Amino acid sequence: MLEAKDIMTRNVVCVKKNILVIEAIRLMSKNNITGLPVVEDDMTLVGILSEQDVLRLLHTYEDEKDRTVNDFMTQPAIHFEEGEPLLDVCYCLRDNSIRRVPVTSNDKVVGVISRSDILKCILQLWEEDAAPATSVPNNTGR
Repeated sequence: MLEAKDIMTRNVVCVKKNILVIEAIRLMSKNNITGLPVVEDDMTLVGILSEQDVLRLLHTYEDEKDRTVNDFMTQPAIHFEEGEPLLDVCYCLRDNSIRRVPVTSNDKVVGVISRSDILKCILQLWEEDAAPATSVPNNTGR
């Protein structure tokens, strides 16, 4: 059975809760990601900041430009331990309409799993199952 650690992205872009929210948005845009785990200095997960969390800035930017990630992040963040079944992660993403979840080990962020990671896993499993056997006996009698 596949576990969260088997497909998680290990090089996770994270932010601290005290940085300006505009800097977090820059990180999301630069890295082409839709959310960021929010961590303490020791990588302990404290929340998550998603695109959805900051959409209101489009019309309230002037009033909120000096606010920090802490003002916008969702907490507590839904997350999974690295040894939890991947199927549980899949159901969570589907049932909660979220795009990514942090993966932790002893409350420290060690990875992230997105919907696209699960789609890639499904495709890989499908292709492995459909691949022809590598050695097929030749029954032509020649």
